[in-house]
Amino acid sequence: MIVLDQEKNLSTLHTQNTTYQMKADRFRVLTHTYYGPRIKDGDLSYLVRYADRACAPNPSEAGLDRTYSLNTIPQEFSTCGVGDFRLPSIEMELPCGSCSADLRYTGFELRRGKYALEGLPAFRGTEEEAETLVLFLEDAAARVRVELYYGVFERYDLITRAVRVVNLGEEPARLRQCASLCLDFLRSDLDLITFNGCHLMERFPDRAPLRSGVQGVGSVRGTSSHQHNPFVVLCDHSANEDYGLCYGAALLYSGNFQALAEASQYDNVRLVMGINPYQFCWTLEPGQSFTAPEAALICSPGGLGPMSRQFHRAIRAHLIQDPYEGRRHPVLINNWEATYFDFDADKLVDFAKTAAPLGVELLVMDDGWFGKRDDDNSGLGDWTVNEKKLPGGLEALVPRIQELGMSFGIWIEPEMVSEDSQLYREHPDWALRIPARIPARGRNQLVLDFSRPEVRQRVYGQIKAVLSSADISYVKWDMNRSLSDVWSAALPPERQGEVFHRYVLGVYEMLDQLRHDFPHILIEGCAGGGGRFDAGMLYYTPQIWCSDNTDAIDRLRIQYGTSFCYPISAVGAHVSAVPNEANRRVTPLETRGTVAMSGTFGYEMDPNKTTQEEKEAIKAQVAFFKEHYDLIQRGDYYRLTDPFAEGPYTAWEHVSPDRREALVSLVYGAAHAAAPFRVLRLKGLDPALRYQVNGRGAHPGDVLMSAGWPLPPAEGDYPALRLYLRAV
Repeated sequence: MIVLDQEKNLSTLHTQNTTYQMKADRFRVLTHTYYGPRIKDGDLSYLVRYADRACAPNPSEAGLDRTYSLNTIPQEFSTCGVGDFRLPSIEMELPCGSCSADLRYTGFELRRGKYALEGLPAFRGTEEEAETLVLFLEDAAARVRVELYYGVFERYDLITRAVRVVNLGEEPARLRQCASLCLDFLRSDLDLITFNGCHLMERFPDRAPLRSGVQGVGSVRGTSSHQHNPFVVLCDHSANEDYGLCYGAALLYSGNFQALAEASQYDNVRLVMGINPYQFCWTLEPGQSFTAPEAALICSPGGLGPMSRQFHRAIRAHLIQDPYEGRRHPVLINNWEATYFDFDADKLVDFAKTAAPLGVELLVMDDGWFGKRDDDNSGLGDWTVNEKKLPGGLEALVPRIQELGMSFGIWIEPEMVSEDSQLYREHPDWALRIPARIPARGRNQLVLDFSRPEVRQRVYGQIKAVLSSADISYVKWDMNRSLSDVWSAALPPERQGEVFHRYVLGVYEMLDQLRHDFPHILIEGCAGGGGRFDAGMLYYTPQIWCSDNTDAIDRLRIQYGTSFCYPISAVGAHVSAVPNEANRRVTPLETRGTVAMSGTFGYEMDPNKTTQEEKEAIKAQVAFFKEHYDLIQRGDYYRLTDPFAEGPYTAWEHVSPDRREALVSLVYGAAHAAAPFRVLRLKGLDPALRYQVNGRGAHPGDVLMSAGWPLPPAEGDYPALRLYLRAV
C-alpha cells in the first residue's frame, strides 16, 4: 500500500510487515526517513537531525544555516560533487567537463500494477498484486531528470527499485555511474553478509560487523561471477534464523555489479548497489534515457529465515516465468560427466534404455554434438549437428529417445566462439578483442560481441534451426569464461564504456527471443556452473545449474548459501558418480540423492555402470521425489543447521504452505566412536496439529519444535536421513 501526503511531500510504502518512507525536505532534497517494521502512518522526518559539522559544505539555499549539509542527511538517491562525500548513486560528466549531480524533487506519479523495464528483467505484478510509485528528481543546471521507480508487493514484503535517467538538455552528457539502489540508515551497528567463493565453491556466506569506511563486493568479469553474488544482507549483530531485523537486497543483473556499504564518521550507513562503474560510461544524447537494472528489497523484522522465505515466494510467483507452471519439471539425466565428448547416437539411446525404467524422464545431450567438436578447442560458433556422431541429425535421434518414453534436451554455449570454427574464420572481428593485442583465452575460447545485433542474429538463427528440427523440450544455456579484452569493433572510441552493459542487454534479448519462439522449452542457465546465478537470469531461466561441483558434502554448503535469496525450485542439482570428479570423495548414493532433492533433481552419471542394487535405489529416489515434488519445490524452506559451523550433521526442512506436511533432510558428517545422543528441533509446524513421522505415531507440533526428534546414531561416514511428517 502506498500512502502519499502531497502537502508534506511525504511518500510511505507499506507492506504486510514493513514500512518504507521518504520525504522531500524544505530544499526539495529527497530524504530517506525510515525502513523497518511496519508502523502506522506518520511523518518520521523528525528522526533526521541537523548540526553544524566542520568541513561539511552547505548548499546555497541554506544561506547562513550551517546545520544543513548533504554530507550528513540521509538521502534517497545520493548525489555527487555538490557537498556529499559519501558513496554516490550517480555520476554525470556534463558538457562543461564537470562530474556532478544535484537532484531536487519535482513531483510523483502513482500507478496500479507493477512497472516494467524495457530490455531488462523485473518482477511482474497485476493491478491487484502490486503498486508503482515514480518520484521525479531534476538537476536544473545540468538539465537531467532522474526517475525513481518503486514497486510494492504488500503480501511478500517486497519493494523493488529502478532508476531512469533522461537528458533534457541540448548537448550530450555522459553517465559514469548509475546505481539502482541507495539506502541510508541512521545507525551503523549492523552486520554485512555477502556470498562469496570461487568456481566449484560458490556463494559461501561471509558475515562481519560493519567497520568505518567502505566495504562490499562486486564483479568486473562481465558476469555476476562465481566469486561474489549480487545479493547482500544487512542485519542486527544478534540476528539469526528466527530473530532480529534483517534487510536483504538483490540486484536483477547478470553483468558487472557492485554492492557497497559505507559506515560514515557519524555512525550512519549507506548501501549503494548497481552496475559496477568499472569501464562503464554511457553517452546520453539530447532526449535519450538510460535505465538501470532493478533491485529488490525485503526487510524482515523476524530474522534471516523469514527474509529468505519471502524472497523465495516472491521470486517463484512474480519473477520466474516457467513453461511448466503448475506442473512438475521432469527428472533428467545428463551425459556430461559420464561421457564428456565421447558419445554418439547409439550410446545416448543406450543411456535412455537404462534410465527410462528407473523413472527418469528427460535425456540431456551435453557439449560435443555440433560442428567439429571432439574436445573443447574447436567448434564453438558452428551450431550445426555433427552427423558423424548423430547420423540423420536430431530428426533421427529424438524419436528414438521418445520411443523409450523420454523427452530430449540439448546443451548450447551461444556467447562463445572457438578460433577453430567456421564462424570465426568468416568474422574474426565478431569476437571481443582489443586492437593490436592478442586476446586472452579461457577454455581456449573467445567471447562473441553480443553487443552487436548482427552477431546475435547469426548465432540465434543457427540455434533456432536446430531447435526447430526436432521435438526438443529443454535447453541448457552455458557460458564458460569471464570477459576480457572488452572492445567492440562496432562502437567508436568514446563509446567503448558501453560494451559491458550492451553485452548483457544482448544476452537478455536473445534469451527473451528464445522464450518467445519456443515457449514450451525449459531453459536452464549455467555459467561454468554457478557463475551467473542471479535474479536477473531467473527472469529468463527458471532454473540455474548451481555449481559444477556435484559432491554432496560440498553441495551442503553451496546450496545453503544459495538458499538465502534463491528458491529451491531454481537450484540445479544432480546425483553424480563417485569418486566425485571435483574432489574424489566417496559418499553413499542415498546421501547424494537426499542433497540433490533439495534442488531441481536429476542424474549426472552413466546408468549402465550402476549395479542392480543401485538401480533399485535410483528408482526409489525418483519415485520419492515425484511423490513429494510440490512439498519440496513449492514449500517453505527452513535452514535447521549451519554447515559452516562444523557440527555433527547438516539439516534442513521443507514445510507445505498449510503446514500439514513437512520433509526433514539430514546428512551426517564423518563418523566417530562413542557419539552422543542428539535431538533435532524442527521448525514451521503447526503447534496445534499432531504429526506422524515416517508413517508412525502422532506427535504434537509444538513438542517436535520445542523438544525435538531423537536422531539415530550415524553408521559410517556421511549417511543421510529423511523424516516425512504428515498431520493426522
